[in-house]
Amino acid sequence: MSHKVSLTQYLIEQQRGQAQLAPQLRLLIEIVARACKRIAISVNKGALGDVLGTAGSENVQGEVQKKLDIIANEVLIEANEWGGHLAAMASEEMDEIYVVPNRYPQGEYLLMFDPLDGSSNIDVNVSIGTIFSVLKHADGHAVDTNSFLQPGTEQVAAGYCVYGPQTTLVLTVGKGVVMFTLDREQGSWVLTDSDVKIPEDTKEFAINMSNMRHWADPVKRYIDECLAGKEGPRGKDFNMRWIASMVADVHRILTRGGVFMYPWDKREPGKPGKLRLMYEANPMSFLVEQAGGAATNGTQRIMELQPTQLHERVSVILGSKNEVDRVTAYHREAS
Repeated sequence: MSHKVSLTQYLIEQQRGQAQLAPQLRLLIEIVARACKRIAISVNKGALGDVLGTAGSENVQGEVQKKLDIIANEVLIEANEWGGHLAAMASEEMDEIYVVPNRYPQGEYLLMFDPLDGSSNIDVNVSIGTIFSVLKHADGHAVDTNSFLQPGTEQVAAGYCVYGPQTTLVLTVGKGVVMFTLDREQGSWVLTDSDVKIPEDTKEFAINMSNMRHWADPVKRYIDECLAGKEGPRGKDFNMRWIASMVADVHRILTRGGVFMYPWDKREPGKPGKLRLMYEANPMSFLVEQAGGAATNGTQRIMELQPTQLHERVSVILGSKNEVDRVTAYHREAS
């Protein structure tokens, strides 16, 4: 790109243009992006920064926390505590919401985040990331857990930062999807893709094949058809990809297409899925839809689901529209 556009320049253009981005939301996004730069520094240091390994504690879901989980969570809390016009924050790593000791009594926004997605990949140097979502806070109402229980359609911004060979920030404010790459020498976010689009068709799927025996019949049917290749009903060969880091898998899909699935399975039949609706599924669904893809839980559009709990789980099927529609149709036929 001959003229480098920074994140701030892009947001100012959105503020002045058709998006009519609120200046308070612009500030919030810039603060989150700055926090992601700090997290990226810790990730890059690895063993040299004594950030690898477990912290000897568990999060609200009963999962063992990594040192970087806690570091990333603290960075995001501290960065947003005194700015961004926030009323409160909620994190996958915290039991309860964090009400901001606000300098802005009329805090307009609520911030939710998965501070470090893909924690199992930290110690093996595979791409991980931070996912975030922003909701409006109702004016004049005291903030509590119920304030966050809004469907994904109410999001005003969402994004993620992937810490890989490059550090990339992917963002939507409801007017398409853009990507910024961190210029590590200058310390600035530079616009590198201004119109991210997911192809409607694909020959790639991402799923944890080791769980095949636990899947519901519609998922088995879809994967069996993919594996049958040219000789099967799909008439084409498929490749499988699975990184076990949602940020990395979704980033690949936003870059070149594909379908990502983390479905319900019979190991825990009482749980609708593994991924968190508020911290992972909703923001990723917002991004995918804004890029021309689709996202469902097998029967419903994810962003139309009404949350009932802060740490609610959900099945996720997202990516190239025609493939998501096919898997969703198989679920609806079965039900």
